[in-house]
Amino acid sequence: MNFSRESSKLFGLIAKFKFPKLIQKKINQLYVSYFKIDMSEFDHVCEYKSLNELFTRTIKIPRTIEKGFISPSDGKILQCGSTFLADEEHFAFSIKGHTYSVVELLKDNFKSHELKKGLDYINIYLSPRDYHRYHSPCDMQILSATYTRGLLYSVNEKHLKSIGNLYTKNERVSLKCQNEKGIFWLVFIGAQNVGKMRFNFDDSIRTNAKLSYSFTKEYENLKLKKAEELGYFELGSTIVLIAQKGIWNKKLEIGQKIKFGESISD
Repeated sequence: MNFSRESSKLFGLIAKFKFPKLIQKKINQLYVSYFKIDMSEFDHVCEYKSLNELFTRTIKIPRTIEKGFISPSDGKILQCGSTFLADEEHFAFSIKGHTYSVVELLKDNFKSHELKKGLDYINIYLSPRDYHRYHSPCDMQILSATYTRGLLYSVNEKHLKSIGNLYTKNERVSLKCQNEKGIFWLVFIGAQNVGKMRFNFDDSIRTNAKLSYSFTKEYENLKLKKAEELGYFELGSTIVLIAQKGIWNKKLEIGQKIKFGESISD
């Protein structure tokens, strides 16, 4: 039995349960207090009928959307930079001193020539306190989506240090996208206690499910506007952005907190 997957399913069921109003209010307040969540952009904590509703809360006060390529989510930048070659394969750092294979991460969602000129990457970690919805970082077209069956290890810094190539071991969905500058990928990585990842443009993509196989779906004329909502995590996880050289030009800092709507590149 995959304990991390089974525990995540169980946690997901509990999180969706709607307790009596007074009990749910107390649960919500304890959760917000424990994780020190700033609720100023959202409905009052008492309005959420389950922990899952609180996890997947929507913004009620519109954010300023900055110019250029923006962050698709809130979170912390664990690592960013350019990939490096080893044995003719692209690698990136998950955190300092620990790497992952870009080819393994993307699985069947790329063509070899798309990686030839080098890649840039950003790893954004969403903690349980963060806003869990994700958005289109620019006007873009989604070319394909690959679901990769995997485990559900925690993706916090402690586990990234102890489990090699962790991102490529976990369940994930990668979106191959295109804008006027080139090809980039948004990779949504499942994690322990993340019940599901949802994608608004395709309800058939089900994560943390009983699927025993991976698959790729291609799309025609699937276009999204910058800042349009793509979907959401239930609880926290990681988004890895990988792009062909020339799409990003703004230097980010490792450890930097970032929010959806803030500029990654001019």
